[in-house]
Amino acid sequence: MPLTKGGPLIPTTTIGSYAMPGWYQLAREHVDRGELADTDLRELVEDASAVAISDQERAGLDVVSDGEARRADFIMSFYGRLDGLHQSPPRRRLGPYLYDSTPVYETVARVNAPDGLGCVAEFEFASSRTDRLVKVAVPGPLTLTNAIRIRDAYSGRDDLAEDLVAVVNAELRALVAAGCRFVQVDEPSYSAYWADAAEGVKLFNRCVEGIPGDGVTVGLHVCFGNLRGRPQSARTYAPILPHLRDARCDIVFLEFANREMAEADLWARHDLPQALGAGVVDVKSFHRERPEDVAARLRGLLDAGVPPERLWAVPDCGLWETPRWLAFAKLKALTAGAELVRQELSFGTSSMKGPAG
Repeated sequence: MPLTKGGPLIPTTTIGSYAMPGWYQLAREHVDRGELADTDLRELVEDASAVAISDQERAGLDVVSDGEARRADFIMSFYGRLDGLHQSPPRRRLGPYLYDSTPVYETVARVNAPDGLGCVAEFEFASSRTDRLVKVAVPGPLTLTNAIRIRDAYSGRDDLAEDLVAVVNAELRALVAAGCRFVQVDEPSYSAYWADAAEGVKLFNRCVEGIPGDGVTVGLHVCFGNLRGRPQSARTYAPILPHLRDARCDIVFLEFANREMAEADLWARHDLPQALGAGVVDVKSFHRERPEDVAARLRGLLDAGVPPERLWAVPDCGLWETPRWLAFAKLKALTAGAELVRQELSFGTSSMKGPAG
């Protein structure tokens, strides 16, 4: 775990995305109508990213992201960067916007990304605006298949996933070549769709082939979905955890807070070799945590057997669906709660109990 050497116990970071300012949301309406030119759009996303970085720094995070202002609806903007797809209308337009409200992309040829996914630009901008370590998350191949339907060129979803592995691997290699020292793969589809978790881990391992182990931290984020704060799958890690042992990553990021810390003991029970990035702030709830709430959740993980030198404190998922004022308050509680536990550990009082819900 390259980052933790010489760093603080229980480091803090986001999962990736951050809440966007209100003016950014208004400007996006003009973007959707095609009313902004390239320079206008660049200024828009750079200013929004600068705000996101500033908020994360002010909240006291150890590792920051650019806020993912260049992206739309988590992964939907990436499909415009993929060749071999034809966009079709969503399956449902009426009622609440959820997983069946997004566009559908049909394969018309083999899929590739000749100009990459755009994540290098995110890193280059963020690293020019902060002295803190910058993390960049890339969607995993299984997750990228979510909105794609097989029509031509592929025998099935497994065949498509193999081409998407090459896309993700190329993006991760480009990030590392650009100087990024913390890369992450987002793969909520482990729990949503993939029937064989072992095969899913093998796909992930191929995504990170060629990423140097010395000086580069590799993360794997596995959640249950967060579109409009709604999960997409059964909220349990039990079938997946045994297979994550073989994932070639330094940290696995999992969500716990929105499930009242359910399954927090499973990680220690399986004695997985990676560090645990534990979701101890609930981004799917409007509830505003106090530092004491976060500290109690972290103590529960420590009491369950997670070693403090292999524990990170993070939100459950990305903050893109959270109002900005609330996102900032939750991050402040995250860092303050982690600091409370660090102080307890330094004085040998980490077994202090508290409500972990």
